[in-house]
Amino acid sequence: MSPSELFHADHLKSAVIPGSVPLETTPPDFEPFEVLGVDHLDLTVTDLSRSLPFYEKILGALGFRKLVHPHYNGFHNAHLIIGIKEAAAEEKAVGHNRFRAGLHHLALKASQKADVDRFHDFLLAEGITVLDPPADYPEYGPYYYAVFFADPDGIKLELVHYPVPWSYWRDTQMEGSE
Repeated sequence: MSPSELFHADHLKSAVIPGSVPLETTPPDFEPFEVLGVDHLDLTVTDLSRSLPFYEKILGALGFRKLVHPHYNGFHNAHLIIGIKEAAAEEKAVGHNRFRAGLHHLALKASQKADVDRFHDFLLAEGITVLDPPADYPEYGPYYYAVFFADPDGIKLELVHYPVPWSYWRDTQMEGSE
């Protein structure tokens, strides 16, 4: 499929990442619809008494609010709810491994590059494990800037600033193609 076909197809309703193509597994009698985003994500931890204060601290610094619910430990902003659940007793000894089936890491997007640096300073001041300090990661895309850190169970977390709108990808891919 040429860039022109890829980026100007009638079926295209949302942002496109370079190199992506439409899925062809949809049944012919089913009209696909667009998902608007992630509503919530639940993380399973080994010790709520240790993890809830951690997430309250880091998510509070990122502008999240505590979700008050009798049976759900969650934090939210206008875009996402992050729930924290305790692992079943028989699963606690296994621990988290991002290379097993399941969650590899969770990346949250910052609106400004300086926010990533300020958050890194916050992590250091709070004694939170920083896996990789703020840096550019061009292998993930132009101007991709992130800090990586870990929760008490070793779940890899990331705060990223990626200022380039997806239209950049379309425009870059279209240069010289027509």
